[in-house]
Amino acid sequence: MGLRGIVYLALAAFSAVFGGAWGKQIGEARASGGPEDPARDARWPTLGQTAIGFVTNFFDFLGIGSFATTTAAFRLLRLVPDRLIPGTLLVGHFYPSVAQSFISVTIIAVDMPTLVLLVLAACLGAWLGAGVVAGWPRRKVQLGMGTALLGASLVMLARLNGLVPSGGEAVGLVGAALVAGIVANFVLGALMTIGIGAYAPSLIIFSFLGMNTKSIFPIMMSTCAFLMPVGGIRFVRRGSYDLRASLGLTLGGIPGVLLAAYVIKELPLTVLKWMVFGVVVYTALTMLRAARRNVDGEPVASTPAAPG
Repeated sequence: MGLRGIVYLALAAFSAVFGGAWGKQIGEARASGGPEDPARDARWPTLGQTAIGFVTNFFDFLGIGSFATTTAAFRLLRLVPDRLIPGTLLVGHFYPSVAQSFISVTIIAVDMPTLVLLVLAACLGAWLGAGVVAGWPRRKVQLGMGTALLGASLVMLARLNGLVPSGGEAVGLVGAALVAGIVANFVLGALMTIGIGAYAPSLIIFSFLGMNTKSIFPIMMSTCAFLMPVGGIRFVRRGSYDLRASLGLTLGGIPGVLLAAYVIKELPLTVLKWMVFGVVVYTALTMLRAARRNVDGEPVASTPAAPG
């Protein structure tokens, strides 16, 4: 069995374990729960909740990220209390993320040893590094990443306009570039567990290391698929999430991923690169805007986890 098969089996195993824990809680909620407790409200999701799952996961597969967009929709429509949003995101977006990983690994050319090593580095970073990074002032992390992303977007703009060589045709990393990628994904894994999205930084870092833009997507999506269930199970067991809204994200999200998979497969690479540029600029500006709202001494640990 090759590495691709091992990744498929690992995704299936994670899905089964998570599904068992979530299914048990849903069964208990249907037996004794009710709408007065969001974590035990096992009614079918509303059309709006399902539509949010469809739209956010469609754009997630295109590299926009689903956590910020879903949070904005929940808060705008007042669908989920703020305290329940982190758990709702992790639980509801898990299976769409598994679908993203499975499809992207299947249809997009990527070097499997590179993917496996980078995913393992991110998981190790989430396990070991989060405790260290959690002590950093959130505002300084946001300012640093926002400024770096803005600078990177200027380089991307220059490349898109042919002012500097573009490069970036490799489907994997080797040598010093692989070592740099492993270190970078270790750090991003730690940051993901404390609320710093990794899609835009991943697109920038691995593009600079010479990877093809499309080949970065399976790495990003597989990283999220393997990181999300760990936190998701904890929220399910604590009942700290909105069950009905999570079901909406799941049921709407998987069709959204399937449609986006066709789009990204057919999308010209130049169009995709311009979309990535837009994502990076948007992420940088929102990061800097968030930094303005935070006091300098507030630790990043207080931020909910946001893989995408």
